[in-house]
This record gives sequence, C-alpha cells and structure tokens, in this order.
Amino acid sequence: MTSTLATGYDPTSFESRLYAQWEASGVFAPSGKGEPYSILLPPPNVTGTLHMGHAFQHTLMDALVRYHRMRGYDTLWQLGTDHAGIATEMVVARNLALEGKGETRDSLGRDGFIARVWDWKQHSGDTIERQMRRLGTSGDWSRSVFTMDPMAANAVIEAFVRLHEEGLIYRGQRLVNWDPVLKTAISDLEVLNQEEDGFLWSISYPLSDGSGSLVVATTRPETMLGDSAVMVHPDDGRYAALVGKTVTLPLTGREIPVIADAYVDREFGTGVVKVTPAHDFNDYAVGQRHGLPLINIFTPEAAINDTAPAKYRGLERYAARKAVLADLEAAGLLVETRPHKLQVPRGDRTGQAIEPYLTDQWFVKMDGLAQRGMELVERGDVKFVPANWINTYRHWMENIQDWCISRQLWWGHRIPAWYDAAGNIYVGRDEAEVRVKHALGADVALSQDADVLETWFSAQLFPFSTMGWPDKALMAERGFDRFVPSSVLVTGFDIIFFWVARMIMATDHFTGQVPFKDVYITGLVRDSHGQKMSKSKGNVLDPLDLIDGISADALVAKRTTGLMKPTDAPRIEKATRKEFPNGIPAFGADALRFTMAALAGPGRDIKFDLARAEGYKNFCNKLWNATRFALMNVGDASFEGVPAPVTDAEKWILAQLDRASAEAAAHFASYRFDLLAQVLYEFTWNQVCDWFLELAKPALNGDDPAAAESTRHTLLHVLESLLRLLHPLIPFVTEELWQAVAPKLGKSGSIMLQPYPQPGQSAAAGYARADADIEWLKALVSAVRRIRSELGVSPAKQVTLLLRGGSADDAARAARFDAQLRFLCRLERIEALAGEPPAAAPAVVGELQLFVPLEGLVDLDAERVRLDREIARVAAEQDKSAAKLAKFGANVPAAVVEQEHARLADWSGKLDALRAQRARLG
Repeated sequence: MTSTLATGYDPTSFESRLYAQWEASGVFAPSGKGEPYSILLPPPNVTGTLHMGHAFQHTLMDALVRYHRMRGYDTLWQLGTDHAGIATEMVVARNLALEGKGETRDSLGRDGFIARVWDWKQHSGDTIERQMRRLGTSGDWSRSVFTMDPMAANAVIEAFVRLHEEGLIYRGQRLVNWDPVLKTAISDLEVLNQEEDGFLWSISYPLSDGSGSLVVATTRPETMLGDSAVMVHPDDGRYAALVGKTVTLPLTGREIPVIADAYVDREFGTGVVKVTPAHDFNDYAVGQRHGLPLINIFTPEAAINDTAPAKYRGLERYAARKAVLADLEAAGLLVETRPHKLQVPRGDRTGQAIEPYLTDQWFVKMDGLAQRGMELVERGDVKFVPANWINTYRHWMENIQDWCISRQLWWGHRIPAWYDAAGNIYVGRDEAEVRVKHALGADVALSQDADVLETWFSAQLFPFSTMGWPDKALMAERGFDRFVPSSVLVTGFDIIFFWVARMIMATDHFTGQVPFKDVYITGLVRDSHGQKMSKSKGNVLDPLDLIDGISADALVAKRTTGLMKPTDAPRIEKATRKEFPNGIPAFGADALRFTMAALAGPGRDIKFDLARAEGYKNFCNKLWNATRFALMNVGDASFEGVPAPVTDAEKWILAQLDRASAEAAAHFASYRFDLLAQVLYEFTWNQVCDWFLELAKPALNGDDPAAAESTRHTLLHVLESLLRLLHPLIPFVTEELWQAVAPKLGKSGSIMLQPYPQPGQSAAAGYARADADIEWLKALVSAVRRIRSELGVSPAKQVTLLLRGGSADDAARAARFDAQLRFLCRLERIEALAGEPPAAAPAVVGELQLFVPLEGLVDLDAERVRLDREIARVAAEQDKSAAKLAKFGANVPAAVVEQEHARLADWSGKLDALRAQRARLG
C-alpha cells in the first residue's frame, strides 16, 4: 500500500484500488478469534441496482462491521442476493422483446425461459454486488448466498415439507391480490394504494316482491354481476322490515338476499351496500359469516368469464363496466353518477389495478407461529431499536391472516407437491420420495405443481439457510452455532411485517433460536424536499452517480429512460437540468457514507441534500490536508508507543481524544450514527484540525527541543488514532492516510485490523488541569481574533492586548501562555491594565477583560464617519420593516408576516452591533 500522499484529495485515485486490496487480502472473512459478531444483509434483488436506501442501510451495517472487527470480534457480515421472482421474470421478458427475435416467455416454455433467466443472472445479475463493493461493503463475499443456490433451495424444500407434515401448510380457495397482467397472486407489499379520481354510481336493486327497491352505491359497477347479497346495518330502522327478503339483481335476474351486518356504515350513502364476496376482501369476510356463495366473474386476465350473462362474457373489465352502466341506464336503474375520490390498489411492477380474486393457493397457518413470535419479542429475546417499533410489530402479529405463499410464476422455488390424475396432492422433497412415501408405482402418472413459492418464503429462512440448515455438516462448517442468532438486523420499517416478523417466527420454529438479537429500524431516504424518490417524480438519485459523478446529459437520459408514462419525460428533463445544470460532481464513497451516517437519526424520513455531501467531501479534504501538515512537520522522525506529553496543548488534545473515544463507543452501542458522526466531525474539524494544529505550531517552531519532539509524537499519535476512530464511517480515505502515518509509529498492515480507540488507554484522565487551561486559551484567542475580524485588521498586522481584572488563575495562565498568545493572535505585546483603557475594542473571558487599542489600527475619524453613515442606513431599513409590519392586515399570509418579523430582527441585531462598535470609538 502507498506510503506517500498526493498534494490534493482525489477519492477516485485510490478508492477502487484500496477495495481490491482489501478483498484480495481476505480481511473481510471471520477471523475465528474473539467473541462472535454477525450481521445479516437484507438480500437485495438480483435484478436491481444500488439505490439510496441500499446505500444508507449498507453504510450503517458496514460501519458496525468495521467497528466490531477493529474491536477484536470474530466478525461475519453474511451477504446474499434474492432471486426476486416477479421482478426477474419481468426483466427477462422485457429483454426478450428488445432482442426482436420474436421469442417470448410462453414461446420458450418453462424450461427454456428459466434457462434464459439463469443466463441473464450469470452475465448481468451481479451488478448490485459490484456497486456494493464501490460503496465499501466489507462483507465476506466468499460466503455470499443467492436464494436459488442449491444450499438455500434445499432449505426451502425442507421447510415447506416440514410445515406441511405439521399441518401448517394447506391448499385452499381464498381471495388474494391478483395482478391481471402478470397473472399471479401478489403480496400486500407489492400493492400500492393510490388516491385517484373516480365515480360513485348509485344503482336501484328492485325488491323481488315488487314492493319497492333498495339503492346501493358502488365504485365498481361491473362487479355487481357477482353480487351475493345486499346488506344493511342491523340497527338501521329504515330497513329492519326488509331483512330476510330478496332483491332481483339487475342485468342477471338472480334473486339475492337482504342481510344485516354491523360492518355497514349507516352514514355512507343510503346505508345499503352490495356484497360481492369473490371480489372484495371485506365482502369476503361478510360472506364467510353469512354463508354466501362465492361467485367469481373474472378470468385470470380480468375479463368477464362464463358465470356472467352471455352478453358480457369476454369483455375486459373496464369495457364490461361501460356495458353494465349503459344497460342499467337503459333499464332506468342508474340512479346517480357523481365524482368520487377512491383508493385504487395497483401492482408496483405493472401499474395495473389489482383485483381481489378467488383462486386455489397454498397457505401457511399463522396463528400459532404469530403467538410464539410475539412472545419472543415481548420477553426481550429480540429487541427493536427504536423501541417504539415493537408497537407496529405487535399490531400486525395480533391481526395476522393466513399467508398466501404460492405464485403463478416460473422463476423461483417450485412447490414440492405432485398431483395424480384424480387431483390428489402429494407433498415430498422430490418425486422419488413421494412415490416411496405413498406407495405410488411407476404406473401412476404424477405432475408437479406449476406454481412457485413467493420470494418472502425463502427470505424468511435466510438467517439459517445461509448457515447450511438443515445439513448438520454444513451447519458446523459455516458456523451456525457461532453466528446464529446474529447480533443485529438493519432494515426499514416498511418490511417489519413481511420479512422481520417472518424471520423471527421461522427461525424459532425450525432451529429453536431467534434470528437476531437487535432489529435496528431505519427511516426512508427521501429527496431534499421530503418527497419519496421515484422514477415518475424524476427525483431518483443513484448513489454511484454521487460517488463517481455524472454529467447533466447522462443524468437526464437515466431519469427519462423506461418511464411508465413516457409523457413525463419533458417535465423530468426540465426539472433535472434546472437542479443539476452541470450534472453531479464526484463526491467519493466516503463523503456519501458520512452524509448517510450524519442523517441517520431515529425519525422515519431522511431528507438527503447534496449540500451535505459537498460539506463532507470538504471534511475529507480537511483531514487529508491535516495529515499532510503533520507529515511535513514530522519529517523523517519516527516514534513508538504512547507519547509522554510535555505541553499543555498535547495533554488537552489527548484528553479530547479520550472523550471522543468514549462518546463514539456509546453511540455505536445505541445505534446513534447521527450523534457518532457529529462527535467525530467536531473532534476532527474543530479540536484537531483547527485548534491542535494551531496550538502545536509554537512548540514545533519554538526553541524547546523536548517540547517540539513531544509535540511531533503526540501529533502523529492523535492523527493515527483519529483515523482509526473515523475508519468505520469513511474507510477509504482513512486507510489511504493511515498507510502514510502508521509506519512512523511502527505500525503496518491494514487499518481495518487495528484496534479501535478506547477511552482510558492513556493518562488522559489526569489531564484535567491542562484541559481547563487550554479551553481558557482557546476562549481568549477566539475573542482577540473576533476583534481583529470586526475591525478588519490585516492578519500580518501585530496588535497590543491589554488585560484587566480576572483571577489569579487568569494571571498565571496569561504568563504561562505568553508565547502561544503572541503567536496565535499576532500580538506585539501583552500588558496588564490598571485604569481605564484608551479607545479600544473590548471583550470578556470569564472575569478577565480584554482590550485591543484602536490607535494605529484604524483612522478613528474616518471610522466614526463610516459607522455613523452605516448606522443611519440600517436604522432606516429597521424603520421600513417596522412600518410594513404595522400596515399588515388580517389577510396577509402568516408566512409573509413571519418573514418580515425575521427581517426586522435581523436589522435590529445589526443596528445594536453597529452602535456598540461606534460607542467604543467615543
């Protein structure tokens, strides 16, 4: 590794090089020594690319892993990727269309299409892993698991068979979310509920006895073809006499009952609703309570099927809606049509409206598993951070439904169930086991279930399928007993239901362990305005573009390619060119990582602002320049061990280092990465770079060889310790700088394997006196520098400092720090003042009064004239603002009034400062 530093900080010159060296050296693998510490990576989709949520969570995980590795733990970051059934099928199908050879999913057939998926995965599916490396992910790539790998697939089959044998998996007909484009059931997580403009249609349902009619309102009139009842509230006196009668369902001639159920909202519409159990989840529950028939009117493509009257059969659902409405109007049964806001469930992959659809699917019984999963969390075996997220977990577990685990796809883990000609179902690990288990001869034809398991089924097994379960030899080889449960799971609140809860239940059920001890729940990364990042909004940021930079043209092309609505492209291009006229500069991985850590507060939303990334790139540059300064001042000298400080400045910075180390440890333990970043930023920028480098200069340039030598040693020691403190957050620049600093302290290897600084490792606790003295010195230097700045005194100009009052400690400190004060404040002399000062700029530090005489620094007469003129101008502005506020009426927006109050406060503050400055001149 390099031992010399370039003159300027350029992350692109070393980040990729360093990562390749780390990975090749094997430092990411568990050491086999120390207490185990493990993290399970939420496996990203193999189809995907690194997005800002990934960059955020991966930064936090990597910081934890690097920190514990440096603490001497036997550290494992278990990596992996998910096969992402629906997403992958869509990507490969789209690629087939783009090839223009006429091949489709159906024309290739199941085996041919799956072969193409594997081919695509091999050549293109590792994109996200390459991007994770660019971010600095220090996980053990040699152990990375793809959820379709043989080891993981074997766990899936075993889990399914065992659950079926235990009576916890069954096949049945129930209502599911159905995507009519993909023609598969999908999970709640894959459904986006969007508020849209629609209509509410009121329809008259004639009573079968001819005594009148009931008016119902619906947003989906086509589904009335599948109605099983109309329903009123049992306490609604308007309709009490009608309960038990029947109405004639318009357009079908079927008679359906009038029933009573407390589900009805008496205040909505007429207080009468239609019940369509096969096409509405709430109606399904009503139908189960009242024993209503389930009438499915849709095909898998959401066209009207043969259960409906002949004239509607084959019509697509929205075409059927138009036909139904037209026929109702012609029959005089369409009472009213009015605009209505409604929530439309849409598939997140296709954008199509999702249908509640009645099909035969495989389900997992969840009641018992959920009760056990709740017990484990309530008694503290698994802890949520922040703790309030247990309420979200508890709410879902207490209202859990049986889980639909089958998907009508080809890519995924095929369900290990076989059917004979009579439709009998046999479950086993493979067909051979099924035949032996059920004594089925070769003459009995069997066909395997065509469905696959949904991705979350395999994902729930990830904590132990990655450890070789159920193969005991593999489990021993991969360290199941050592690394399960893992130490912490870092994930978003949006998948507490779909993944976290299921991992807790599954890991306990199959292994008797919890999957992890802590669950650190992060917020969602949004744009700088708090908006969710999405392609349709055109506000997506690719973390790789922030790391390596991107031109404006390339950014526009990326944001406008593949839009669901191509008509959005002009709007997105205009907004992008306005926000990023020059594209996005290369900030480097470290600046992005520090930004992510600094934003990782305990709230839900994380507003990402590029200005923060720019600021933290400057932070890395500051660290780079500080290291170059230290190396230049140390020269060829080298040191070993902990320094024995001579000067107060050294003792002070060692005490500050001890304090920063203690705070860093506390913030790592509590997952407060925002506070960690704040502490390390403050210590680096203010204490080390701004103050200690300045306080060291008098000793480095002075006449005391012992002080100079000691200061060089302390400077190197503090800088090397600082690099280790910062390494988990900004690994690249700290490694590059450490390679230049470490040899001078007799250290070698990689910073990754160095001990993380711990409090109490030096005599820093005994430096309280020096700590207090230097804080006094800092306050006095700051006061003098502030005076110089206000007066506009040239940095090269020497001034006089007069001191009056104060304590005996102040006098002793002024004498002891005479040389430092002269150097740092550019003082010609320091004098004690007994009487009144001449015309001078004053300041106060504790009980000590400071004065800088103005004679010779400024033209007093000219300065008086200038100040009088400026006071008059600012006073006029203050009066204008006050008059404006006085004229504001009640109709002026509150924001405008607030803005004017802020202006008035600003002018008033400036005026007070100017008058105080003028008073000093007499």
